[in-house]
Amino acid sequence: MIEPTENAKDVRAGDALQVLPLSDQLDGEGLRGDESNNILQAMDAAIKVSNASAEIRAHAAEHYNRVSLGRSEHEPVLLKRRKQKKKERKQAKRIAHHSEKRVSFFHYSHYDIAFKYLIEQVFEAEWVKVPPRTKHSSDIGARYSSDYVCTPFKHILGDYIDALEAGANVLVTFPGPCRLGYYGELHESILRDLSYEFETLNFSTLRGVKGYIEGVHKINPKLDVPHVVPRLISVVKLIENLDEAYDFYMANAGFEVEKGSFQAAWRDYRETMMHVSSDAEITAAHTAGMKAFRSIPIDKPANPIRVGIVGELFTAIDQHSNLNTEDKLLAMGVELHRGITLTSRYLKYSEPNLRAGVGDYVTYDMGITSTLTISSAKRYAEEGFDGIVHIKSSGCTPEIDCVPVLQEIARDYHVSTLFLTFDSQTSDAGLDTRLEAFYDMLAMKKGKDIS
Repeated sequence: MIEPTENAKDVRAGDALQVLPLSDQLDGEGLRGDESNNILQAMDAAIKVSNASAEIRAHAAEHYNRVSLGRSEHEPVLLKRRKQKKKERKQAKRIAHHSEKRVSFFHYSHYDIAFKYLIEQVFEAEWVKVPPRTKHSSDIGARYSSDYVCTPFKHILGDYIDALEAGANVLVTFPGPCRLGYYGELHESILRDLSYEFETLNFSTLRGVKGYIEGVHKINPKLDVPHVVPRLISVVKLIENLDEAYDFYMANAGFEVEKGSFQAAWRDYRETMMHVSSDAEITAAHTAGMKAFRSIPIDKPANPIRVGIVGELFTAIDQHSNLNTEDKLLAMGVELHRGITLTSRYLKYSEPNLRAGVGDYVTYDMGITSTLTISSAKRYAEEGFDGIVHIKSSGCTPEIDCVPVLQEIARDYHVSTLFLTFDSQTSDAGLDTRLEAFYDMLAMKKGKDIS
């Protein structure tokens, strides 16, 4: 510590004074004699204190905690202690409420992030990450499935086997909008025949609020409604944010100046979202991620080729199930929009409103996603989209029924439509050929150079 001189006792150590040389301030006639000498000494001392202010402040910070409207580098000791105690109480409560169950879901696009949050923050159990889906895991699922069952059944079964092999002891399935609602029991039966031991939480079998509470208590009996409800609201917010970010990605990634910049930003966004643990962290991560997306340079023409994607709830959304159809189209320089998401189908869905908009084409309910598929296709056609891609799994009855209606919309609005069906035997080569031909057709209609 630097000690101030005797003549500088009235100068405060924390004041950072900007003092000009004394010869520039006194012209020699304003003060004379001892009085002038005393002031000279005092001012010289003040200059020394000012030059040492950084060292003095550092020393003071070690002994005195100051607050300056959040700008101080140090918090008051009492505030730090309160925050630490609050954090410890929260951690102790989490440990007391934490379940020993090891829970897992199947892979489902970017919604794995929401599933993880649901298990860790709502159920307060351990989340078991399913290994990335591979052709081998899909083949395993297909091996133990009926040939005539829809493709999502095979993918999900393969994921469940991988999850159990990774150490999960509880598998969770949600009520499917179609035959998927019955698949939970079938999956369980097949897995038990394969000698796996586990518990299931099948929301398809639960009825009413009481049933859901009993089901959740299978994972963690210590949970209560005040704990669960706010965190469920955060799950909804997380899903909406994920869909908003991916919509932006699809609309702009095809026009990036630097190849791979959008994929890198999307990967960073997902990684950050994967580790959020509160509503505030969700907001902060989403805001930062969207800012990163918007900062990426793009070279987007005034009238780009626009393609709308419609189809089945699982295959149209899950990139592995549709062999990354969206990324293949983006690589060609296309602006993409997808009508089917968890947000559009569940969180912000109104069957009566959608049905009214497609009354010229639909009279009766054709299936759980049919109205949304037809409504989205009609909207894309009305907005002047260049093409529509319909994606479904093999054997999906509701989407098969949509095909004649989509063909009629295509004729009425003169919009090109590509129908894609996926099963466990679909190859990348065949898909690439069809997508390239579809893009060439759209580009020629738009008068673009495809050479």
